[in-house]
Amino acid sequence: MTLQQMEYIVAVYRLRHFAKAAEQCGVTQPTLSAMIQKLETELDVKLFERSSQQVVPTPVGKLVVEQAWKVLARAKKIKDIVSEERQSLVGTFRLGILPTIAPYLLPRFFPKLVAAHPEMDIRVTEMKSADIKRALGRGEIDAAVVVSLDDMDAYDRQTLFYEQFLAYVSATSTLSSCRHIKTADLASQFLWLLDEGHCFRDQLVKFCNLKSACDSKSTYSLGSIETFMRMVEAGQGVTFIPELALEQLTDGQRSLVRPFAIPIPTREVVMLTNKNFIRHAVLRLFVDAIRDSVPARMLKFNNTEQRV
Repeated sequence: MTLQQMEYIVAVYRLRHFAKAAEQCGVTQPTLSAMIQKLETELDVKLFERSSQQVVPTPVGKLVVEQAWKVLARAKKIKDIVSEERQSLVGTFRLGILPTIAPYLLPRFFPKLVAAHPEMDIRVTEMKSADIKRALGRGEIDAAVVVSLDDMDAYDRQTLFYEQFLAYVSATSTLSSCRHIKTADLASQFLWLLDEGHCFRDQLVKFCNLKSACDSKSTYSLGSIETFMRMVEAGQGVTFIPELALEQLTDGQRSLVRPFAIPIPTREVVMLTNKNFIRHAVLRLFVDAIRDSVPARMLKFNNTEQRV
């Protein structure tokens, strides 16, 4: 039984697909399949049920994979201890990031960081908050860029910046003539909102007390901020965008943006790690790069804002 075999079974478990798992692990599918079959022979158990439709772990296979996750995490920790002692940036660093942050933040710092540090192997994955917590617990990612929430006391958090929410209003909406949007103004509007599970949506629904928050879901499920912006531009309803999105808008699109009235709903974006995280030299590099990439005004929380 080897660490490599454990990596393979974890990948198959996560992706439920041998070819995709092989691609992620950087090997051919026959090689991955052969190594897993060898492990099954050694353990004298069947780890996965294979069919043309899907790959499903057997009951004992699920237990084996859970233990493999723990072993891989401990093995990685040994390497991390050595890297941190040497203040080395070499090695793989896996970063999780919310889909409502990634399109607007990553272009600001990521290409420059990669160009400046070619020795680093950085892997970025977009995922929701619940998936990020699960991935941190299993050691699948090293850190994550998320929105600070009340249920994160089990993790270490470093504030990156504060970001206001903005309304994106169609030209045909009654709100288009407003200079600022009050939460009460939204009650009669058709709202394009993300699905439940996105903290971006959940925070807005709570702050604005949006009792009709499910209306748009019945019209369009599994949408994205960018998709909803196109709907608004086509002349229907209201959606919401994060402050960093402003710099990516054309003049025409900016004309549809309306700020909230005071207090302005604002999210705190943080770098999240486990309490036992070790590679602080790499983390400092990311934190500094992100803070340097955003407008200075977003580094401080002011009295016109309200955390959501």
